[in-house]
Amino acid sequence: MFSYRYMDMDMEGNRIGTNSASPRQIVSTIPNQFSGTSGQPPTLRVVPTSMRMEMHMFGAMYAPTDDITLMIMGTYNEREMDHVTFQGAQGTTVLGNFTTRSSGFGDTKVTGLIRLYDDGKHKLHLNAGVSIPTGSITENDRILTPMGATTTVRLPYPMQLGSGTWDLEPGITYNGFSSNWGWGAQARSSLRLGDNSENYSLGDRYEVSAWFAYLFSDSVSTSLRIKGTTQGNIDGRDAQIIGPVQTAQTEFQGGDRVDLLGGINLLVTSGLFKGHRFALETGFPIHQDLHGPQLETDFLLTAGWQKIF
Repeated sequence: MFSYRYMDMDMEGNRIGTNSASPRQIVSTIPNQFSGTSGQPPTLRVVPTSMRMEMHMFGAMYAPTDDITLMIMGTYNEREMDHVTFQGAQGTTVLGNFTTRSSGFGDTKVTGLIRLYDDGKHKLHLNAGVSIPTGSITENDRILTPMGATTTVRLPYPMQLGSGTWDLEPGITYNGFSSNWGWGAQARSSLRLGDNSENYSLGDRYEVSAWFAYLFSDSVSTSLRIKGTTQGNIDGRDAQIIGPVQTAQTEFQGGDRVDLLGGINLLVTSGLFKGHRFALETGFPIHQDLHGPQLETDFLLTAGWQKIF
């Protein structure tokens, strides 16, 4: 099977825990992790206001036996983040706005799907994966500092394109079928194997999801899915990522989120595109508890294509 998926995530506004926070509130109350370092103010002075993440995922799968399927997936990422800079070392006077961008190939994932059980109505698979650090963790761009200077710096952690570490990605997936109904659940994780070349590792990530699906015909089905994710903070620090902005603070990188997602799948059964499958899933968070301040997620979209040979 060959596949392509496009994912879009839109983020706007900030949250501390489960509560919204304005940029002025953040620069007035949140300490700067780097306070005491030369030139660093006591509180945050630059606040992200929105971010858009786009990911293009290219995959291939091959089943050497009925019980084992091998998969490889590469990604190309595009990220854009808007900021507001406040003047000087204190106060709530806005100095100006700026946008940072990064783009390039992300990490590469290699996975083995191992069938544990299949009686025709119930299926259980083990996911045994590893993430290879092919994405850059040294992206740079220009920023507006609280002193009014425009300078090029290493971008903070959310704007980097990869983890920089080899990561284990274990998981387990269950699917059930009866008449026109389908249902399932999945648990998966990303476990970092040590620090990367810049002396840090992203927090471990754990994800659980459950879904129902209904088959209207041989070619059309819909689904409803709920997904919960928890992410740890960063361990260690990149010595070149420093500044009075929340995205550079290693303790403001984790949190919990629950998403509600609806999808539609179309299998073309005749004509030029016979055998091609198209899918669309969109949704939004229904709960966010962030180690803040952090940008909150507003909207999620995934569109994809598959062809099985």
